[in-house]
Amino acid sequence: MPDLPLSDISLHYEVDGRGPPLLMLAGMLSDSASWGALAPLLSDHFTLIRPDNRSTGRTTPWDAETSVAQMARDAMALMDHLRHDTFHVVGHSMGGLMAMELFGLAPERIQALSILASAPVRAPRTMAVFDALLAVRRAPEGEQLWLRALYPWIFAPGFFTDPDNTEAALAAALAYPHAQSADAMAHQLEALRGFRPSVRPAELTCPTQVLHGAEDLLIPRAAAEEAFAEIPNVTQTTLPNAGHSIHWDAAEAVAQHLRQFHDTAGDPR
Repeated sequence: MPDLPLSDISLHYEVDGRGPPLLMLAGMLSDSASWGALAPLLSDHFTLIRPDNRSTGRTTPWDAETSVAQMARDAMALMDHLRHDTFHVVGHSMGGLMAMELFGLAPERIQALSILASAPVRAPRTMAVFDALLAVRRAPEGEQLWLRALYPWIFAPGFFTDPDNTEAALAAALAYPHAQSADAMAHQLEALRGFRPSVRPAELTCPTQVLHGAEDLLIPRAAAEEAFAEIPNVTQTTLPNAGHSIHWDAAEAVAQHLRQFHDTAGDPR
């Protein structure tokens, strides 16, 4: 897929599927490939638009100035480029924060919003986990060790009932040619650490649903539910047997919720 030249980066993105446009915003450490389990379940229902956020994937240079707000502006520039006047949005984790910032840029253009495993709250433990993972990654043999340390934080307990799942995930991650480097990971971590929202939940006036993972260790669910309860007419759902990687642990359930919710919000074309 093509790249979009912006003032200081070349933004890589993927487009596939057919139907109303659905902008898919990846979370921390992730790029367009992070939607790999969910995209095939939605491609006959939506036109899927998946950018690589700054410091990830094939977006270059990795060390361009980065912030959550800037990544939201990149996403809006992409939708301008693709000539989608109105569109649906789904954001995972940090991508959920990006989606809220995106709404602030042009609320009249967001047809409906789905937020997955995210929270507009300060979570010191989550940042401590990422800092520890980065330190492990920079140690000898760290490229394997940090991934093994990451998986218990992001996948539901059921993932670990079969040891082959860890080995398969590790092999796929190590073989991925566009993996975020340790330096780029540190760069993006600072962007997340410095995030201060400009859009509050109460200001989200478009149809909004929030999906929580019952086994999510990275997002303080009670605080997330309380914060998101301020959204007018919000729909909040907790999916069982799903961790922070809710779109992998419960891809079928997430896809069903996205299809049903965004259908009721109407076709923006």
